[in-house]
Amino acid sequence: MKAILFLLFTFLTSCSMNAQDITGQWNGIIKIQGIQLRAVFHISKTDSGYSSTMDSPDQGVKGLPVTTTTFENSKLKLESAISKFEYTGELQDSIITGTLKQNGISIPLTLSKTTAVTSKNTRVKRPQEPKKPYPYYSEDVSFKNNKANITLAGTLTLPQKEGFYPVVILITGSGPQNRDEEIMDHKPFLVISDYLTRNGIGVLRYDDRGVAQSTGDFKTATTADFATDVESAISYLKTRKDINAKKIGLIGHSEGGIIAPMVAAKSKDVDFIVLLAGTGLPGDKLLLLQQERIQKAMQMDAKEISKEQEIFRGAYDMVLKSNTDGTNLKNKLNAYFKQSFDDKLSAEQVNAMSNQITTPWMFYFLKYNPEPTLEKVKCPVLAIDGEKDWQVPPENLIAIKTALEKGGNKNVTTKLFPNLNHLFQDSKTGLPSEYSEIEETFSPVALDLIARWIKQQVD
Repeated sequence: MKAILFLLFTFLTSCSMNAQDITGQWNGIIKIQGIQLRAVFHISKTDSGYSSTMDSPDQGVKGLPVTTTTFENSKLKLESAISKFEYTGELQDSIITGTLKQNGISIPLTLSKTTAVTSKNTRVKRPQEPKKPYPYYSEDVSFKNNKANITLAGTLTLPQKEGFYPVVILITGSGPQNRDEEIMDHKPFLVISDYLTRNGIGVLRYDDRGVAQSTGDFKTATTADFATDVESAISYLKTRKDINAKKIGLIGHSEGGIIAPMVAAKSKDVDFIVLLAGTGLPGDKLLLLQQERIQKAMQMDAKEISKEQEIFRGAYDMVLKSNTDGTNLKNKLNAYFKQSFDDKLSAEQVNAMSNQITTPWMFYFLKYNPEPTLEKVKCPVLAIDGEKDWQVPPENLIAIKTALEKGGNKNVTTKLFPNLNHLFQDSKTGLPSEYSEIEETFSPVALDLIARWIKQQVD
């Protein structure tokens, strides 16, 4: 989910650059603890110097801003305030040779304009991905969100072209995602839709607003805005004669697990919902929990973890008490971070953190508490999570069940799967760096439970 991404980037690694002609795309491979991760840096010239963004293709990260980029006398220096890393390198003969330092660990990192190839991206095996021709009907569709004045494009799959079917709408997690929720060489929504359609359940999946064939502006949207996209999808399905309008369900993954209850709580058209790693904790508490878990796994010093928990808790409290995400809040956060980090961060680094916390999406997420909404959900609910989920820790599953039952919902099923990560893959560590290395896209055991539970609701 989106909020998750803010602190997950502490784990990922980000960078920035400057050059004689250092502009363009630079590629490298980060090797740590037997793991290889591709890193791609995009450097552009500005009036005052250079700016950069970073991609981590193996972890589904695109366009992560780099805080500072400097290049003088063939020496490149990249710094990230959020990920707390520093990269220094020297450009010689179109190769940048340098070292990445993060949390006391130094990692050699060489960058070039040649596409980086790792042992895992040479032969990507995804045995669960379906191959055409499919044994069911598939149709490219589009529908309008009149409230946002945008058009959403997607795919509707049905067991057969002719018929009258129950259908589920798939709701993606955080960040701009296409209809397959494509991430780290996996297409989980394609796998889910294929499995459900083969089992007699129609599926509608669509590109997020502003992504692929859908129109709109993703950057300015909040979770509440994405909920209106789902409402538009429901309205579209109700116009079709091959859809049983009384058997429309929602399946939300990660942030989609926040959106599904939002829609179900106020719509009588939602017959059931499935929450895949959905959240039951307030946004600020979830981010702090995630940050703590990730930093412990990175073996950061306990005192340092405690200090950062205190700092970010204070920053989030400032957001919670604010009525606007405007300039005044940014200025207060700038002063707060500068003091909290003992002036060890540059003005640019401090400003980058404040800007990220006050984006429309983050501002909304930090303030949002899913509990009151969950209490209003009266339709059947299946909520599942993985025991090795770093991004939405299992504590959320307990919070979801508690809130639903507090509201009087008597049709609640929850399941915590051992060894599954945030993408519902069978995993060893649950670390995001492992996602692309695993051939499995979505646990067959979890798929079976989802299909069987939905059939119980629609039969």
